[in-house]
Amino acid sequence: MVQNLMVMRFANTVLQPIWNRNNIANVVVTFKEPFGTMGRGGYFDEFGIIRDIMQNHLLQVMCLAAMEKPATNSSEDIRNEKVKVLKSIRPIQLEDVVLGQYAGNPLGQGDAKLGYLDDETVPKGSRTPTYALAALYIRNERWDGVPFILKCGKALNERKAEVRIQFKDTPGNIFGEKSARRNELVIRLQPNEAMYMKLMMKQPGMSFEPVESELDLTYTARYGDITLPDAYERLILDTLSGTQAHFVRSDELAEAWRIFTPLLHRIEGENVEPIKYTYGTRGPKEADEFAAKLGFMYSQTYKWTPSPGPRL
Repeated sequence: MVQNLMVMRFANTVLQPIWNRNNIANVVVTFKEPFGTMGRGGYFDEFGIIRDIMQNHLLQVMCLAAMEKPATNSSEDIRNEKVKVLKSIRPIQLEDVVLGQYAGNPLGQGDAKLGYLDDETVPKGSRTPTYALAALYIRNERWDGVPFILKCGKALNERKAEVRIQFKDTPGNIFGEKSARRNELVIRLQPNEAMYMKLMMKQPGMSFEPVESELDLTYTARYGDITLPDAYERLILDTLSGTQAHFVRSDELAEAWRIFTPLLHRIEGENVEPIKYTYGTRGPKEADEFAAKLGFMYSQTYKWTPSPGPRL
């Protein structure tokens, strides 16, 4: 699904005119895990969620969503465009970030009752974040002013990895402020790989009220007879065949650390205390509030469900 970002963007004419700051309000790249460290806190505590997930995995996905069309689909041309994106991003400031650390849920079952600091492998009083939300800005003609919101965390309410492109409000809306909600293009990486576009449709029946629906490509429904390889299976195949497009080049790695290292030094040097959030929730409420300030609109009125399949 990450690879499909390239095909979707550069093989569909309909997306080319709208893939820019004139039409897109924000881009959110999310990675959520519904479990905590589960006895691996000693390892995790040395790195934290930013090094573990955000600086590498989420930043790579963001580059594919933001980069310009490469001259060819060769490994070097793709990686050249990814580096250009990274070079256009200033180092992240502490003010651009919300950090959290999960606490136990008294109403939960099993490990959910335990917080991060209850893990015996975690040092007492650790302030290592298990949740992070960061806003990045790409200073180029296509994306100037559009926030790219990266967020990831452990012990959250669901397992999910996705890219969510949220478009701007409909100009000249005639249906009322709360009726016509924003369109969104969602590339769901896991679980239930899918792409869907949130659209407003007329409610069935006599009513003329718009309701949220979707154009849906659920992979298991559309391609039920095809075995989807695991991510690591594909990487092993790329290694054997010498394909380097999905591996980080040295200059790309250096740019990624340039963006995140000042932030990490401040967090650790100033011993910044993360905000507590309850195991099994969306994370700190301050993160949702910060995303709202950045322009992300969370309506809480729609939930996507995968299409049944496979179809014949």
